[in-house]
Amino acid sequence: MKEIKHIFEPNPLACGQAVVAMLTGADVTEIMRLAGTERETTLADMRRLLSHFGLSLSSERVQAQDISELPDMAVLSLETPRCWHWSLYYGGKVYDPEHGVLDGFPISNRKYFWEVRQTEN
Repeated sequence: MKEIKHIFEPNPLACGQAVVAMLTGADVTEIMRLAGTERETTLADMRRLLSHFGLSLSSERVQAQDISELPDMAVLSLETPRCWHWSLYYGGKVYDPEHGVLDGFPISNRKYFWEVRQTEN
């Protein structure tokens, strides 16, 4: 996988689209078009969007307490004080569409992840 370029969410509800754009290198407006929404995305939406670019998510959602528990590349679902929020973990950093590039999780009560994988042809 190439180096990740951080992308801020274009609006407070498009964190999922920003995560997919960071993972794929696609423009976030193109991801919003593919998603069919500029608003919240579901896990099913995330799976469909990533599949379009040859990526998949592990089948099981796993809870984490510390970033040391994460695989090399993962999509995060975080229960932040404001809402449930998508984020990305890659190369020891959290690429958060709202908060920037972080060394750990943003403030969140519960933290779940799915490993990101290349789809086998």
